[in-house]
Amino acid sequence: MKQKRKKVMFISSVGGHLTQLMQLKPLFEKYNYFLVTEKTEVTKSMKKDHPMAFLVYGARNYPISYLFKFSFNCLKSLGLFIRKRPDVVVTTGVHTAVPMCYIAKLFGKKVIFIESFAKTSSPTLSGRLVYPIADLFIVQWETMLEHYPKAVYGGSIY
Repeated sequence: MKQKRKKVMFISSVGGHLTQLMQLKPLFEKYNYFLVTEKTEVTKSMKKDHPMAFLVYGARNYPISYLFKFSFNCLKSLGLFIRKRPDVVVTTGVHTAVPMCYIAKLFGKKVIFIESFAKTSSPTLSGRLVYPIADLFIVQWETMLEHYPKAVYGGSIY
């Protein structure tokens, strides 16, 4: 009997977080995977190579519009989760990914969070928010174990 491959949703914001997430590309072929990120000119072209969906890009330096975009992304994340029904959510953060992690947890699914490579001595806001619910929390610097004692040191993703 053929074993069903796990459905894994890889999600992150654009920029360095997405660059880090794409370092996990060798894992994609092992799973029934799906990518979620924010829609930009750069990420739209990725759709030809990967199954993916987009959330609305919203920078936190515009608080009023960010509030509306973040709320919209929370609702869209719920819809994506229900449609895709992943077994595991893997993320390198940041704000775009936090609601999806909580949605996954509400549905009893696994959450894997990889703290940013850029953070060597202080935690990210998304890391602090997801750490309590993550099934596996990975840091890329040993110094970060001071902030996340239950985390696993995984070394550099690059």
